[in-house]
Amino acid sequence: MFTEVNILGVFISPFVVMMFAAWLIITPVTMITTRYRLFSRMWHPGLFNLCLYVITLSLIVIYFGEYP
Repeated sequence: MFTEVNILGVFISPFVVMMFAAWLIITPVTMITTRYRLFSRMWHPGLFNLCLYVITLSLIVIYFGEYP
């Protein structure tokens, strides 16, 4: 069961924290793909970033959702 996170007296949904964690993981991956010019080989770079973000977020939710 997920519980709210208290940040300076404001209760934040745990999903928001997971979204931020996924963003922190995806940012270096995006920088690496940009540096090595892998985006030029993709059909739609924005769609690739979105899919990578959703996959990462899903893995984080599954991982932390298993423990009560």
